[in-house]
Order: sequence, then C-alpha cells, then structure tokens
Amino acid sequence: MRKIMLILSLLMFVVSCKTAAPKVVTIEKVVYVDKPVEAPMPVAPSVWERSYGISYTSQIPSTTYEVYGEIQENKFINAKISPLSTFSIDVDTASYSNVRNLLNYNMIPQADAIKSEEMINYFRYNYPIPTKKDVFSVTTEVGNSPFNKNNKILKIGIQGYEIPKEMAPKTNLVFLIDVSGSMSSEEKLPLLKESFKFMLDSLKKDDRVSMVVYASATGVVLDSVAGNDRKTIEKALDKLSSGGSTAGGAGINQAYNLAQKNFIKDGNNRVILATDGDFNVGTTSNDELEKMIVDKKSSGIFLTVLGFGRDNLNDQRMSRLSNIGDGNYYYIDSIKEGKKVLSADLFGTIFAIAKDTKIQVEFNPTIVESYRLIGYEDRKMNNEDFKNDKKDAGDVGSGQQVTAYYEIVPKINASQPDTTIDPLKYQKNVPTVGNENEIATFKMRYKIDGNEVANQLDKIISVGQPQINTKDFNFGLAVAAFAQKLRNSEYSKDLTYEEILKLADENISDDKDGYKAEFIEMIKKVISLSTQKPLSELED
Repeated sequence: MRKIMLILSLLMFVVSCKTAAPKVVTIEKVVYVDKPVEAPMPVAPSVWERSYGISYTSQIPSTTYEVYGEIQENKFINAKISPLSTFSIDVDTASYSNVRNLLNYNMIPQADAIKSEEMINYFRYNYPIPTKKDVFSVTTEVGNSPFNKNNKILKIGIQGYEIPKEMAPKTNLVFLIDVSGSMSSEEKLPLLKESFKFMLDSLKKDDRVSMVVYASATGVVLDSVAGNDRKTIEKALDKLSSGGSTAGGAGINQAYNLAQKNFIKDGNNRVILATDGDFNVGTTSNDELEKMIVDKKSSGIFLTVLGFGRDNLNDQRMSRLSNIGDGNYYYIDSIKEGKKVLSADLFGTIFAIAKDTKIQVEFNPTIVESYRLIGYEDRKMNNEDFKNDKKDAGDVGSGQQVTAYYEIVPKINASQPDTTIDPLKYQKNVPTVGNENEIATFKMRYKIDGNEVANQLDKIISVGQPQINTKDFNFGLAVAAFAQKLRNSEYSKDLTYEEILKLADENISDDKDGYKAEFIEMIKKVISLSTQKPLSELED
C-alpha cells in the first residue's frame, strides 16, 4: 500500500509540474523605461542612468515594457564622396506626444522612443500657403548651429495645399477599435471613445462610418451609417467595453472587408486602427497581415493608426503598419491631443493630397565639407529610388507641413585641396563644377490625383540667403536640439538643457494653442528630473 501511495504521489507531482509549466512568449524587444520607486535599482535602469547621466525616480511604482524600433543616429557624410541625401517624407507625430506622456509620469524616455523628425513636425511653422495647382511651397533657411559654433544649419520647410472643407471628397471610414482586457484603464478605451467623438463634427451626410471591434473575437458594431448620424455613432461608442485577449489580425481583416464593401469611388476610404499596442495577429502571420495592408492600399483603402496608453505600447509595430498602409501614426495621451488629431488636424489625418513623396538634396562639395540629417533615420532611401516611381514612400495630408534640418560643416577654404579624402588610385580626381554660390539643390517627387508618374519640384539653395536665424527657425531648432539631447546624441554633448530652454523660450511666436509653451514645460521637467530640483525653482 505504501508503494502504491508513493507512486500516486509521484504521478500527481509530475502532472502538476506539467500543468504549471510557464507559457513561452516571444517578444521582439523589451525596453525598460522606468524603475519601481522603492525597489533596488535593477541592471537595465542602471545602464539607463549611466547613459543619460540622470538619477530619477517615478511616482508610478511599476516597471514598464515597451517595444521601439532601434534607431541608428545619422552621422556626418562627406559631401564629396556622397553628395546626395534621399529620404521619404514622414509627418507622424507619435513620438512627441509619447515623450510628453512619459515625462508627465516622471519617466525619462529611452533613446529609441525619441524620433527627432516627429518631435520637430509636431509644431506648425510660418510657411507660405500654396495653391491647389502648386500643391507644395518650399521654404529654406540657413543659420547658425547650436551644436557647434563653426557649423551651419540648413532648414527645409514644406507646406502642403489645404483642401477647403466644402471641397473635401466623400469619406468611407471604418473605426477598428481594440476592446481587449488591456484597454480597460482610463487613458485607453475611455479616452479613445471621447477622442473619436471629436471627429463627428466634421463628417457629413454623404460620408459613411462603420465600426469593428476586436478582442478574443471580432464583430461589426456599425455597418455604414451616415457620417452626420451622430446619435447612432456616439451610442455605439458609449456601449464599448473591454475584456478578453487580443487577436488584431482578424480585426484588421474584417475592417478592410467592410471598407471594401462600402467603397466610395473617387472618395477617401480609410481604416482607423485604435489600440494600446498589445497587438497580436492571431492566426494571421505578420507577413500575411502586411501583405493584406499593401494589397488593400493598392485598391485605394488606407490605414491610419492611433496609439493609446502605457506599459505595453508597441510603437515599432504601429509605426510599421501605418507606413505600409499609407497613413499616419499618432499617439493620443490626453483629451487635448485627441481633439488636435481628430478635430483640428482631422483633414491632414484622413485626406492625402500627395502620395509616395520623396526628398533628395544634392550638396555642393565646393561649399559643404560634410552634412548630417537630423532624424528621419527609418525613412532613408537609396539614391536611385528617388526617380523610381514604383518605390513606396510617405504621404502628405491636407495642409500638413514637413520640416527637416541638416547640420552642415562648411568648407573652410574652397581653394585648398580636400585633405580628408585620399587621392583616387584608379580614376582621376575630377574637379567640382558646381556653382560656388549654391549650397545645395533640393528636389521633391510626389504623386497626385491617382497618377502613377510623379511630379518633380526643384529649388536652388543659395549662399546668399539670410544668415540670421528667424524665430521659426530657432524654435524648431530648439525642438531638434531637445530631441538630440534627450537621445544622448554625441552631437549634443556640449549643449545643456538650460541652453535649449533659453533658445526655445526666446523664440516662441504664434502659440494660440499653447503647444509651444507646453514644450517649454517639458524641457523644465527634464531639467528637474536630472538635477532633482523642484519645478517651482525653474519657473520664470
């Protein structure tokens, strides 16, 4: 009997071990962005602290795990060896609002969460408004660099044509909403529902709105109701509640099918995905999902992505989906941001005026020794792709702006031979034939009105441009410098946050919405976290 009891006990132990075995989860990349308030400093945050030279604590007693794509910061490039800089336009702003949210929780963002171009493009600048015929205006400025007093900064500002509201095309929108259990907190589904309501003010009778939700299963909540049927749409939003696991692939598939079913010819057909990023594709592989998004884009259905909440934000995934779906990616951290994205900036969010938009800048090695592009690391393109109209690139929405900064090392003495490059052994060192009055040539290609052949816009950037930094120039440069400093860039090591604060504070203009003043407070917050000084001591 004792032997039987012993055997039974062993069997029960084995079974319990098997049933208690942990589930293996594959994670693309885990990043620590904070540490527990009272817990001993773990290894990863210690690396963090050494990296930023910042000692910090959080008011939130939790460690967060988020997924960001790795960013390899752009380096200086010798203009004689590689005079061409080519990249796809990006008007996403998710990084800025994400950084703002992290700072509001007393968290210092990790470097890969900070995309310089998305920080810069969050703000509007005073660029000339183009006509419908011109589509774009291009503004260039040259001024002094805050990173190195011997260098210059080239600013390129692009302003897109703004579609009058009365001329907006009919719209077929499908709201694809994540209602899984992870969406239960106040800054997720409740914020999402209130944010979507801001959009309804701009929709008309001829517009169509559908709604799909996904969690453990997917379902159609609305199937093509009139855009001005506010009561029905709000009622559907108010009834949403969170629960279950996440199967995003099935949800996206159903949303696209619904968009195809209600397709408006010559209209704006778009899926708007709203999620916290706890996103798995279920039975659909990532490759299959992306192929479907690309295929639907070819048929005229585009994808915009809205991110909500903290702790499990898959920024890398959501940015990727919006890029291949010819849409934008925004992160909504507050009611104010929800109103900005889905009301004030709605036309830019959902109406594209140009597709496959690319920029190429050719630097004159007679004037420019070397250059570096600030940001746009994941939007760089091969130089030969610029004139290849089959290559996918970024889109620009109605009235949107794109701003890019280059830091330039001027050629000290153009008459002296370039000693940074060894003489070529197998070919002649051909002398530069560029105009000595030209810094660079700007080129831009874009498609409009469904054309498969791109238009091209060219502009000469001359030496004779004003060298006095305008307020617009300086404020955008302060944002760029803040992003670089926060990333712990090697190019900002001699620049202090106090200097960035002064540069931004002295150059605020046209701030009716208070976004620039808010940016000032963000800089002060980082100074407070890095010096352990209370914010009250940093007030003017």
